[in-house]
Amino acid sequence: MTKVQKLEQEIIKLDRKDLSTLREWFRKYDSDEWDKQIEKDIKEHRFDSIAEKALKAHKTGIAREIHHRG
Repeated sequence: MTKVQKLEQEIIKLDRKDLSTLREWFRKYDSDEWDKQIEKDIKEHRFDSIAEKALKAHKTGIAREIHHRG
């Protein structure tokens, strides 16, 4: 049995309150991990070419505004 399968079995046993607590903890954990990855990618210049293309498109008028619905 894998670690994930063991965790799944334990999670199924949680009551609503504990499940809610776990869900909130995991949301924050996952968000923090995502932020760390983005920061690492920025430091390693992985977005530079994308940013350059976006700025060029904006300066030349190729880019268009995105309108939010809501």
